[in-house]
Amino acid sequence: MVIEIDFNSGEALYLQLRNQIILGIATAKFQEGDALPSVRALAEDIGINMHTVNKAYTVLKQEGFVKVDRRRGAVIALDINKIRALEDMKGELRGVLAKGICKGISKEEAYRMIDEIYDEFGNSI
Repeated sequence: MVIEIDFNSGEALYLQLRNQIILGIATAKFQEGDALPSVRALAEDIGINMHTVNKAYTVLKQEGFVKVDRRRGAVIALDINKIRALEDMKGELRGVLAKGICKGISKEEAYRMIDEIYDEFGNSI
């Protein structure tokens, strides 16, 4: 599993890890039922504290991206409530789009950018 962590970023390490796993799901690198590495193994592999990995896995579980199986550990489980996911996405997009509008980005430019991003994910949805 390839996880890229930027130790010079201002973003918290657990959020970077969470985002990398979500990106892996969106790009079909991780499939429903795939087991993630153990907390200890992943921490050692990328050189971060086990508590950081555990926090990322906990957040992913709370958000509905993984479930914890006593035998297999953290497993990709996409049982996300779609309405809740859409509401969360709308809230995040509202802030991003407001910044774009302030910078003069048109609706058409925003649509093109969204299309490009969906194409990067291979339209797996």
